[in-house]
Amino acid sequence: MTTASKRTEIGRGAEAIIYSTNKGILKIRPVKTYRIPEIDVSLRKHRTKLEATMIQKSRPMSPEILKTDFKKHEILMEEIKGPLVKEVLDSKPEIAEQIGKIIAELHDKNIIHGDLTTSNMIIDVSKKEKPVRMIDFGLSFVSSKVEDKAVDLHLFRQAIESKHARIFEKAWNHFLQGYKPANKKAVFERFKAVESRGRHKKK
Repeated sequence: MTTASKRTEIGRGAEAIIYSTNKGILKIRPVKTYRIPEIDVSLRKHRTKLEATMIQKSRPMSPEILKTDFKKHEILMEEIKGPLVKEVLDSKPEIAEQIGKIIAELHDKNIIHGDLTTSNMIIDVSKKEKPVRMIDFGLSFVSSKVEDKAVDLHLFRQAIESKHARIFEKAWNHFLQGYKPANKKAVFERFKAVESRGRHKKK
């Protein structure tokens, strides 16, 4: 899939490498030599397929998938032009309201992102309205459990509190204005319990 395109590495995580190519953004899960080869191939194929499915289910809040190659454990996606949310949230905390709406919509579809940080959100400069798009669904999964949705919120709250402390309260309040899933009451009740457990662990 990638032989005809030049590529430049732009990101690297625990499981994948991200490249910018002249065809789009390419995500590859490379071989993990510490695993038994058969298990490694099976895991990489499963996780690549799952991520591609989650991205498709999340459209249009996520990039368009242009091509997949599960034998090579690759996903080629459209390139979204614009800054990461982490680069603009401090000056525009109101953006968090749209993030809240997006997460509510994902949760109504029983999609758990699993890695809600402002590094995994991008401002699409081609869109004047609702410009925030979600990226990196590598830890996402399907679940109708209120607990999983509450943990998603807990992770996002932790992320903005640690990385955007100066505007944390404003951003969180904007987020709450946008986050209105179908089972809002149940999610927030469980969220309070998750937050309480988190504080307990810190002590």
